[in-house]
Formats: sequence, C-alpha cells, structure tokens
Amino acid sequence: MRTIFGILTGLVLLSAPALAADTIKLGAFFDLSGRASVIGTPTKLVAEMVVDKLNAEGGINGKKLELVIGDTEGDPAKAANIATKFIHKDKVVAIIGPTLTDTGMNVKKIAHEGKTPIVMTVGGDPVIMGGKFGPFDWVFKSPQRSKTAVERLFMYLKEKKLTKIALLSADDGFGKDGLRWMEELGPQFGIELVSKESFGARDTDMTAQLTKAKNASPQALVVWTTGPAGPIAAKNRAQLGIDLPMFQCHGQPSPEYIELAGPAAEDNLMPATKLMVADELPDTDPQKPVIKEFIKLYTEKGYDKQFPINTHSGYAWDAIMIVVNAIKAAGTEPEALRAAIQKTTNYVGISGTYNLTPEDHNGLGVDSMVMVQVKNGKFVMAK
Repeated sequence: MRTIFGILTGLVLLSAPALAADTIKLGAFFDLSGRASVIGTPTKLVAEMVVDKLNAEGGINGKKLELVIGDTEGDPAKAANIATKFIHKDKVVAIIGPTLTDTGMNVKKIAHEGKTPIVMTVGGDPVIMGGKFGPFDWVFKSPQRSKTAVERLFMYLKEKKLTKIALLSADDGFGKDGLRWMEELGPQFGIELVSKESFGARDTDMTAQLTKAKNASPQALVVWTTGPAGPIAAKNRAQLGIDLPMFQCHGQPSPEYIELAGPAAEDNLMPATKLMVADELPDTDPQKPVIKEFIKLYTEKGYDKQFPINTHSGYAWDAIMIVVNAIKAAGTEPEALRAAIQKTTNYVGISGTYNLTPEDHNGLGVDSMVMVQVKNGKFVMAK
C-alpha cells in the first residue's frame, strides 16, 4: 500500500507543474463595486468574453488563458494590495485594469518594481507619463489619452468658432488631467478658458459652478468628469436655463449618461470611440468589422441587456489582445513581453489602431476618436 501511495503521490506532484505550465495567468482588476462599478463590471465581462473566445480558438501557443479577477472597489489602497497579490502570489504574466486614474496611479510603482506589464483601462494620462509621475516602463493603457480627447474636442470647437469656453472639472486625478491638457493645448487651438471651476467627483449639485461659469460669458461649457457628476451638471444647466452648448469628456458617452441626464442630455456633445456610432462608419474604416464582431459577441452573451454598450466597452478587449499578441510574438518572460507590448504596431482594435512607442504607451491618435451628439435620446455623429 505504501508503494502504491508513494507512486500516486509522485504522479500528483509531477502533474501539478505540468497543468500549471499549460495555463497563462492574467490578473484583471476593476471596480466591481463602488462609484465606477457601472464601468468596471461590464469591463470584467468583456475581459472574460475575449478570454473565452481565445481559449475556444485554441488558446495562446497551445496554452489556455486564465483570468485572476479582483475588485478594487474604487479604492487605491485595495488596488495596490490586489496588484501585489497578482504579482507575488498568483504569479500572473501581465495585469489588465484598473478602472479609475487614481487607482491606476497607486499601482503604477508596484507594477514597475514587480517587473510585470500592466495595460490599464483608465482614462487619465499620468499612468503613462514620466517625470514627476514616476517611471512608466511597465505601464501601458488602452483608452485614449486625455490629451488626445482634448485635441479632438478642441478641433471641433475651433471648427465651430467656439473659442471662449468655461470648464468645470472634477477635483480627482482624471479631472485634473483634463484641466492640465486644456490649459496646455488651448493656445495652440486659439481657445481661451474664460472660467475654470472644480467640483467633487461625488458632488450632487453644480449650480454654483455653473452660475460662475455663465457670468464669465463663455461661448460653450465643457465638463470633465466620469460617472454621475456629468449628467448632474447637464441637468443643473437646464434647470438654470443656461442656453450654451454643453460638451462632456470622452468618459461619458454611454446610454447611462442619457438615462441619468434625461431631456437635459439632448444636443450634448462629446468625443467618443467609434464604437458609439458603429453603424455610421464607412465600410472602408478598418475598425468597422472589428467593432461589428465585438458588438455581435457582446449582444449574443446578453450583456447589453444590463450594460448597454458604451465608449468604455472595448477597453478590456483591446488591453487583452495587445498582451496576447505580444505573448504570441515574444513569450511570457517579463522583459521580453514588456518590449513586445511596446512594439505593438497596426493593431486594429475596438478603440482605434494602436501604434505604441517607447515614448507613447497608448499609441492612439486623434483619428481614433469621433465627436458624437445626443439626438432624440441616441448618440449620433456630430455635424
């Protein structure tokens, strides 16, 4: 009996590493609860969807992908703890997420010191900026940079001869990022910020800020925030009877924005990914078939019933595909994988065509974004 037991034990011990070797682990953490759960939860579903698709097609170089899921709860400290666990306990080869810029900034150093590539799904730019923001060698991100969104917005404002704007921005990392780029890029586009007001990302009333903004005699209002604060600002504008065009940021295009803002959403404009107006894209756009496939899979899963497609929906898809393409090219050794991600070229994704460089760990240009407008309760291409 002892001999048989010993043989069986040995077989179990031998088989465990073999099984582990057949799996490639990716850490994936998002706001599954907390103020950004409406973004984080469907992002997780999309991450699972793309991994299921890849595994059904045979995996990566014959190995299955496995997601190790974490909930940051919108808490930077919890995000840091999860990132540490991913790297040192779960031994993931790369990380996808988190959801918010502030939580991303709190794990930036951890990824760098742990020499683990991370492709973030956050909006703000500091996660892939150096200098005072710390090294970003191991950090990438799939959503457009705030800088890119500001450029796209300013192109439209200049075209419409709206050169004097009042800005309302959240006092969190994402809002400050938008403010920074508007101040820096405004002179290049001939756009003047005649008023700059801030608010808390969880504030429920912006009438004071809007009143000050109106008194500065702008030609348009711009609100830079994610979550419910944007729709609240739209409703407050309507309540105050302010008859000025309202622009939101690239974090807002979603059916939820229209639902929360109600009639006040009508005619609001914002930069967005092409995902929001897929049917209006010309057939010559290389993104169109990719986006159409994504929408088909998403709706077949039934996710759209609870989480209608929004501008964030493709971020996890693109992040995972960028990592997967790099693994196919270079394997999972950390430095080789990091270098391969950084060399991503002409990857046509949901959010744009990615061309990364050592200086640009996002790789999306202004042409990856369109201006959309709410018309009759739906998003359409802005004219």
